[in-house]
Amino acid sequence: MNSDVEIAGDPLAIAHLLPPVPAHPSTVSGFAGLIRQLADDRAAWAPLVRYDPTVRWYHRLRTGPGYEMWLLSWLPGQGSGRHGHGPSAGVFGVLDGQLTEHGRGSRALGAGTVRVFAPGYVHEVVNDGLEPAVSVHVYSPGLTEMPMHCPLVPDTARDALAW
Repeated sequence: MNSDVEIAGDPLAIAHLLPPVPAHPSTVSGFAGLIRQLADDRAAWAPLVRYDPTVRWYHRLRTGPGYEMWLLSWLPGQGSGRHGHGPSAGVFGVLDGQLTEHGRGSRALGAGTVRVFAPGYVHEVVNDGLEPAVSVHVYSPGLTEMPMHCPLVPDTARDALAW
């Protein structure tokens, strides 16, 4: 009679049966994992960050087959403007500080928050806080356009226009 080890092999050596870990992610969960991995390694991104009081700073961290990854800093009051991402889907995460996303409603995004969006999604990201913030963004395919959209009209202004 054969034992399980004789039939299946040594369970401690199962790594040889698993597919190799891809060098580059290709799924939303893979991109989110890439962001979480970077978030856990502050020494890898913190020395790269620059803060520019005149324009929002950004730096391309990595490119791979079908994606690119950007590091952004946000001083208080800086924002992206209301925009889309063309044919690209995206995953972004806040590494440090807090940002506010305005899209379909508004939401505060603290450090550790990861958001996913599909092509065609329109939003605005702003640092409404008093401290600088840092975020990382992965676009798939790589970002080829970022069309700007008219700002949303606040409800109070829209109500005043109705008069």
